[in-house]
Amino acid sequence: MKSIFPTDRRIKLGIWGLGRGLNFVQSAAALNIDVVAGCDVNEHMRENFRKQVPDAFVTADEDEFLAQDFDAVLIATYFRGHAAHTLKALAAGKHVMCEVTSFFTPAEGVAVVEAVEKSGKVYNLLENYPFSRENMYLRKLWQEGFFGDFMYAEYDYVHECRTLSYAYNVDNGLPVEPGWTVHNWRSMLNYHYYNTHSLGPVMNITGLRPVSVCAPPCTVTLDGYLEGGRSATAFPSLVRMSNGGVMRNLMGSTTNDYHSSGRIWGTKAGADKMGELWIRVGGCGGGITLPIKAEWPELSEFAESTGHGGGDFWELYYFAREILIGEPAPWNIYSAADVTLTGIMAARSSAQGGNVVEVPDFRKPEVREQYRHDDEHCWPKNVDAEHIFPDGHDCELTKHFTPTMAALFPMNQQSGGIHLYNMVMQGIRLYPQVADEAGRLRIIKAANRLLAALPSLAENCRMARKLADAYPESIAGRTLARVIREEDFNGMEDTAGTAAKVRKWLEGIK
Repeated sequence: MKSIFPTDRRIKLGIWGLGRGLNFVQSAAALNIDVVAGCDVNEHMRENFRKQVPDAFVTADEDEFLAQDFDAVLIATYFRGHAAHTLKALAAGKHVMCEVTSFFTPAEGVAVVEAVEKSGKVYNLLENYPFSRENMYLRKLWQEGFFGDFMYAEYDYVHECRTLSYAYNVDNGLPVEPGWTVHNWRSMLNYHYYNTHSLGPVMNITGLRPVSVCAPPCTVTLDGYLEGGRSATAFPSLVRMSNGGVMRNLMGSTTNDYHSSGRIWGTKAGADKMGELWIRVGGCGGGITLPIKAEWPELSEFAESTGHGGGDFWELYYFAREILIGEPAPWNIYSAADVTLTGIMAARSSAQGGNVVEVPDFRKPEVREQYRHDDEHCWPKNVDAEHIFPDGHDCELTKHFTPTMAALFPMNQQSGGIHLYNMVMQGIRLYPQVADEAGRLRIIKAANRLLAALPSLAENCRMARKLADAYPESIAGRTLARVIREEDFNGMEDTAGTAAKVRKWLEGIK
């Protein structure tokens, strides 16, 4: 593949975390990057890496990994390990590209910022959502002055993903093993910490930094998430930006996902991307709205074929460009600290009932000093991902917990499980009022999928009851009890009765 950069110099890259990390192998060669090493504690991930990069060194030992001869490391390890792994990689003399977020507490942030400064190495945050085609196009117009001064924005990253508490995000949801444990961090996530996919685009488009945040708590939650762990609800916050404008930032798990939507207002024009991109021109509320076909700034033939709408390519491109040419990338350690700290402070605001909390600027040594020993966090403190059943539990029974949960709430939500059952029952209720043939056909197809899925769904429901009955006071038992209480387990377990009802409905609409 032809190189993008005007140099023969190559970057030797090690990937630490071979689940998400493998997504970057495809783009590496064209960016003067040779993937030469990999590290992961999970043998399944290491085996996948061996298949994709057969000549690379691979190990489960992080010290052995960092001792290898490579220039830069891509860190895609567990969420709470990012700061420690960044510090270790910098100490080993590597450039660092780190998945979101950069650190877990302000004290960790001070340590990471100062380590990057001392090392002289390149540090980039792996935040891809600013680099969608539409967001890069908006940034170009914004920097040209087209939109005027920033007034207000609403950006969302709402992702209902119960499966990811119980399965890895590979192979369409590989259940966590052993089955009596849950995912290291996804089962515990406070969504305010995961704010970079929505706040990140606004920061990159406008060039502004967040200065304060307030986040009123929402306490109405979905069932199926680990009791006492990840809170399954909406996590809104209001972020004041450095020019005085305000952004409404929304993360969380709800019944209506928006992974990359947003609206943004300037003083001269406004844009809306809820699906397609529209721009309202005229500098007034009654201006005309224009559908826009956004264009990549360059290199579209490379970006089109990579993950997250091209964002994965641009992250790697900017990182390689800074190492090879010296041109600064958008996500340096300071902007990474800004977006990370906004999530941390939003979580604190929510814990305080929605108070306004300052977002510190870690560019300033005197500000860093105030947070040097601040290790407070808003994460579940009484839940251990490896101890969700009592000591001495029957492993032959409890090993079925994560496979059962991953089957009840599958990665492909239209393929089976509770999701498909609810879609069909609700779809049948709404069918007479569905406005188009395509919508009615989707309900019919879902109903036929449900007929095939009912036997396995009933089996998983019975296993859920068995686990809940065996360990009712455990975290896992309480999680299952809520699912059983709030979902129609009687209907899902009655394979013959439900199948007869669905078939009768299908025959009635012919």
